[in-house]
Amino acid sequence: MIIEVGWDPFDESLKADPHPIWKRLRDEEPLYRNERHDFWALSRFDDVDAALRDPVTFSSAYGTVLELMTEHVQTGPLMIFLDPPEHTRLRRLVSRAFTPRGVAELEGDVRNLCRALLGDRGDRHGLDVVADYGAVVPAEVIATLLGVPPEDRAEVRRHIDGSFHLEPDVGMANPTAAASWTWLSEYITDQLRSRRARRRDDMLSDLLEAQLVDGDGSVHRLGVDDASVLALLLISAGTETVARLIGWAAFLLARHPDQRAALVADPSMVPGAVEEVLRFESPSPVQARRTTAPVVYYGTTVPAGSKVLLLNGAANRDERRFPDADQFDVCRGTDLHLAFGYGVHFCLGAALARLEGRVAVEELLARYPEYDVDPEGAVLLSTSTVRGYERLPLLV
Repeated sequence: MIIEVGWDPFDESLKADPHPIWKRLRDEEPLYRNERHDFWALSRFDDVDAALRDPVTFSSAYGTVLELMTEHVQTGPLMIFLDPPEHTRLRRLVSRAFTPRGVAELEGDVRNLCRALLGDRGDRHGLDVVADYGAVVPAEVIATLLGVPPEDRAEVRRHIDGSFHLEPDVGMANPTAAASWTWLSEYITDQLRSRRARRRDDMLSDLLEAQLVDGDGSVHRLGVDDASVLALLLISAGTETVARLIGWAAFLLARHPDQRAALVADPSMVPGAVEEVLRFESPSPVQARRTTAPVVYYGTTVPAGSKVLLLNGAANRDERRFPDADQFDVCRGTDLHLAFGYGVHFCLGAALARLEGRVAVEELLARYPEYDVDPEGAVLLSTSTVRGYERLPLLV
């Protein structure tokens, strides 16, 4: 009996392991059509890679999250929902905070934070490598850069998690996610208003003072509302996916103790291991686009105006690109994966994410060279765009 291929991004039963169905999509329906949710999906590496590099045909301006996509071009400063040239101007403004030199200078602070978080646990059992560590590290780093007061950071992090809340059939388009997004928006707006009254040495102040060059050469500064949207993107994107990366790293190394032992013996292998984690379990495995012109795949025409999901998480397991793609191998030695996307929308904070992931893994293994994870206490977080552990207790 042949079972028809079917993939639903809102299907809770698939969140634990979508890779078998993604493999079937690659092999049997590399251009997949879902009538219920009205989208097409690409899953092979070469197809996803090419689409990510073509922002003219595959537009982000209608939204990049399936359930949040609209019929009309979106406006405003949310970079991920913009196409060039508007996207280019905003990206150039924000990228100043994520230069290679600037990111490298953060390593000491990130390492001290990791050591403090692990040191606070002593030798007691009960460390949750995500809730107590992986989610805290990127949240603290980006909150510090932006200028969020220390006493507010736990509440901010709670609402970031809430903004990714998923409900059946509607995904993130639900009251819980909307309420958290509203809280975050109001909070950041209040913080920016206080910077306008009195400047501080932080990124929120920099956003208000940075000059944005328009297409006609005129120069203006961002208003509070536009700066708030940009800051929200930075603080949510800079927290959620890195938390999942660190959780996946801890989980996969627990499942492959021989490879973990190799990293403990030679920490210089950790950067390559982080790249393999990103490939093997991409924290943000799905990107949505809308076509601006008809495109043909495998003899079928995808009409202009179609919603297309680019399954970079599936593409990163494509055997056509990666030998033994379903094998986790810290010695694989590749960074040519699509976990950070590609093209004009390549993740702005990729260098920071790599730094945080590397240092977090180095310090975790230095503190706990041998550990296991508690499968009974593990909780997977799965939205239509982010996948990874929400809770992952360590046994040490």
